[in-house]
Amino acid sequence: MKGKRLLTVGLTALMGITAFAGCSSDKPASSAKPSDGPITLTVWTPQEDQAEDSGNWLNKELEAFKAAHPEWQLEFKVGTCGEGDAGSMVTQDPEAAADVFMFANDQIPTLLNAGSLAELGGSTLDDVNARNDKGIVDYVTYNGGVYGVPFTTNTWFMYYDKRVFSDDDVKNLDKMLEKGKVAFPLNNGWYIASFYLANGCTMFGDGTDGSKGIQFGGDAGLAVTNYLIDLAANKNFINDADGVGVGGLGDGSVNAIFSGSWDYQNVVNALGAENVGVAVPPTITIDGQEKQMLSFAGIKAIGVNAHSKNMQAAVALASFLGSTQAQQDHFDLRAIVPTDKTIKVEGNTMIDAQNATVDHASFPQPFVPEMGNYWTPAGDFGKNIVDGAVTHDNAKDMLDAFVELLNSAGV
Repeated sequence: MKGKRLLTVGLTALMGITAFAGCSSDKPASSAKPSDGPITLTVWTPQEDQAEDSGNWLNKELEAFKAAHPEWQLEFKVGTCGEGDAGSMVTQDPEAAADVFMFANDQIPTLLNAGSLAELGGSTLDDVNARNDKGIVDYVTYNGGVYGVPFTTNTWFMYYDKRVFSDDDVKNLDKMLEKGKVAFPLNNGWYIASFYLANGCTMFGDGTDGSKGIQFGGDAGLAVTNYLIDLAANKNFINDADGVGVGGLGDGSVNAIFSGSWDYQNVVNALGAENVGVAVPPTITIDGQEKQMLSFAGIKAIGVNAHSKNMQAAVALASFLGSTQAQQDHFDLRAIVPTDKTIKVEGNTMIDAQNATVDHASFPQPFVPEMGNYWTPAGDFGKNIVDGAVTHDNAKDMLDAFVELLNSAGV
């Protein structure tokens, strides 16, 4: 949430956790123990957490979990699912989906509507509350229930080549475009909203009232749309799709990108640590006024499938993967910023930039059910701008049609 720092200080040892979660979206689970005999748990995480060249974080934690629970005959089936894809992959067939998976908090309504996310309770919930600030727990709270073990903040900011841009340059996007190549994923709904929010447009009021809709139209929205048309046409602008941004940093065809902590090591590898600059999203100049871009802010969490046949073990594993030590390992191996307030990380410019973004340049990512109407139209609208289908001549008509789609059910 704006104004609340998502990372504080301290460090504790690995916590052994045995806890219980809900078996449905409505009620906490009973404390039934797993059945005797082998226990097979299916776990889905992003591919990056399983990559050998970055330490295979998942395997490290699964082996540690097995060692911590000699009373269970544990076996694991590992699959790949990005946090942003959990809402679609898990809900395709909840009973066949993973017992434990990672997800972005805005997907909670989708997962609950499919009956595929368990509510946390008991000592698991006590532990989540103890290790995280209330603002963090609020991100996984829905209709009074808590539905995931937080493990990292989820927002984006800017990486840049310090050989091309100065500290002053990176304060304003338009100034940056005068000096170097800037890649931005304009056809991605998670990013394009930042321009409209910068100019006073709103999403569900403060992000929590679905009845207020997405207000990207009117004079404010039209001014942003015209700005984006010019941006896409700028010779120094590159639409960041299919990895072109990070790849371009390595060969010099791109000098700045917009991403999150998950890309930190990739950026270091591309530029060399001494050349990596990290900053909050810049301002943009609209009608002669500088407006602060606002990235979405949320968290990523570890969820338990409400259909798991081994609920106690599944919840214990979810808790373990979000524990203090596991979050410390995640940071050490992949620079994944922890939410655990007992972890001390100092002198890291990436974390400083992420915290500053959350504090001063973010909008809490809405997870009202109506948000489901946003993603496809937003991505398509950005693509149409990049492709030149939206022009200054038709901008108002195209914007009006876009806003109508955003506020239509069943998109």
